[in-house]
Formats: sequence, C-alpha cells, structure tokens
Amino acid sequence: MPPVVQPQPEATTLEQYEALPENIRAEVFDGRIYYMASPSQEHQTISMELSTMLNAYLKSKKGPCRVFHAPFDVKLNDAPLTIVQPDLMIVCDKNKLDGKRCNGAPDFIIEIVSPGNPTDDYIRKAYYYESSGVREYWIVDPRRKTVTVNYFEKNMLNIQYSFDSTIKVNIYDDLLINFPEIADLLNI
Repeated sequence: MPPVVQPQPEATTLEQYEALPENIRAEVFDGRIYYMASPSQEHQTISMELSTMLNAYLKSKKGPCRVFHAPFDVKLNDAPLTIVQPDLMIVCDKNKLDGKRCNGAPDFIIEIVSPGNPTDDYIRKAYYYESSGVREYWIVDPRRKTVTVNYFEKNMLNIQYSFDSTIKVNIYDDLLINFPEIADLLNI
C-alpha cells in the first residue's frame, strides 16, 4: 500500500494574523501560527531593566535608533509569512517602521528564554534572525543564568556569559550591560 499523503494546513496570511484577538500572543514561522505564554515576573523584571538601560543609552546618543518591547510585531518575511515578537529590539532604520510593526530585521534583538520552550530561542529564532539580517542577537536564560551573544556581523556565534558579567553590546562602541545589577533584582 502506498504511503498516505497528509494534507498540509494552509499558510496563515497577514490578514488572518491581524484578525487574532488582541489578548492572544502569537508568532508566525513560515506561515504557521505558534501561540506564546504570558511572561513571568522574572521575565518582566529582566525585560524592564534591559529596556531601561538600552533606552537611556540611545537617548543619550540622540540618534535615530529606538527600543521596542513585546508585544510589537516584526515581519521578517511576506511569503511564507514570518512574524515574531522579540522581547526587546533596537531599530535604527525608521523606514522599517510603519506605525504597526517593524518590516524587516531590527539591528539588535534580545529574547528572554521561557522555561517551557527554550529551544525556540536557541534554535528557531537564532536561525530566522541570522538569515533575515539581524546584526546582533542575545539570548538571556534566567534558568541557566547565562547570556548568549550572537554577533552575526562578525560571525561571533554563541559566546556565553554568566549573569555576573558586564557584557558589551557589539553594535555600539561604548554600550555595556551590567548583568550583576539585574541579577541582584532577581535575588539569585
């Protein structure tokens, strides 16, 4: 008996994605919707601290770059549709912003690993971010107490730091993130 071909689900369109209820957190990879859990208190603490540090730095530089945090859509591809909601991102090209989302790769992305799905940030998103042109991608893992820095412009992949490190943001000459300050807030 010949193998049975399974019907493939139709790819999600931008219109279908935009029709999802506002309280639903979801991303789309190659036309397939993936639902996301709400972030934990630890996740929110890390996100807020990093956002504050990044925003203060960018404001002091008075340049075109801006910080955005989830939920804010980034459309990496139209066909098949790929839309992500990074925890934090820096976008320097204002032409990528249309009032609803970032269209194309942000310059810098930070994802904070959720306990239920760590491979998503380490494998799937790393692949999509690198292939779409993100310059630098950090994976902050509260469970492991590590930060993995992927500086795609210089092929410096998977350089791992502990939460007791001060880490340079490679796309800037003088931006350092002091992770011990953040770890102190987490009581770890």
